[in-house]
Amino acid sequence: MLFDDTYRTIIDTSEGVYRDKGSKFLAYGYPFKSETELKPIIANLRNDHAKARHFCYAYRLTPDRSVFRVNDDGEPSGTAGRPILNCLLSEDVTNILVVVVRYFGGTLLGVPGLINAYKNATVNALSSSKVVSKTVNDVYEIAFEYILMNDVMKLIKDEELHVLSQNFDIKCTIMFEVRKSQLNQVMAKFSKLEHTKLRYLHTI
Repeated sequence: MLFDDTYRTIIDTSEGVYRDKGSKFLAYGYPFKSETELKPIIANLRNDHAKARHFCYAYRLTPDRSVFRVNDDGEPSGTAGRPILNCLLSEDVTNILVVVVRYFGGTLLGVPGLINAYKNATVNALSSSKVVSKTVNDVYEIAFEYILMNDVMKLIKDEELHVLSQNFDIKCTIMFEVRKSQLNQVMAKFSKLEHTKLRYLHTI
């Protein structure tokens, strides 16, 4: 099987709202790259919605969609975080966080009512967001002598590689990203360029 090097995510924040029996559920979708972003986002929402009762969330991370987490924040187990996550699964999106802020309206909704509310709030937030397909790319840096500039630039242009930064001095470096599925053919071509040094940095 070919490595699937594409994934779907959102490119900007989005909002959705759902109301039931006086309770209000405000869903916020965020592009999300790292778990370190979670605490500041939740803190900001708690600050903005000081009278809200629950801040439930789910997120998915990494292009292979292997990292996820749910949090019911005091709602009955499985009634909030899991329905939010299920929406992310059914839309097949990753690198995304959805937080649903609940204002309690005085009437208990019961387990089915809660599941339905958290699901619908999330669906509304996702439907108002811009979902895009992205490719899984490796970031490399190539170091070379100035005299090899034309050869290196031609290869980058021929392979349509996206340059992230470049530094042209006596010693030159270019940081670029290459799509995973292109990696082997691109590396093979770079290996034919003498006096160049390639270094893998990270995957995005």
